[in-house]
Amino acid sequence: MARIIELNTGSACQKSAFTLRLLLMGDHLISISPDIMGGAPVFAGTRVPVQTLFEYLEAGDTIDDFLAGFPTVTRQQVVVLLETAKGKVLAEVK
Repeated sequence: MARIIELNTGSACQKSAFTLRLLLMGDHLISISPDIMGGAPVFAGTRVPVQTLFEYLEAGDTIDDFLAGFPTVTRQQVVVLLETAKGKVLAEVK
């Protein structure tokens, strides 16, 4: 089964509650490790903080602009992250 978030707290890994609800073709979407970017959530397999995507979008940049600046992040990772955020927001307002 695919995992979306991997939390590495050193000796033990914990999975988020919504891990089972989201899939990304057998890979992680977000990784959190104290050894990578000071524990900031990053796109799995990269050193690119998830927050950077939101900062790009808030500044009026496009997904293509973001992907051009961070080629280690895939379009699929971005789309799944945004769809997940959308689902959470819509679930909160119901």
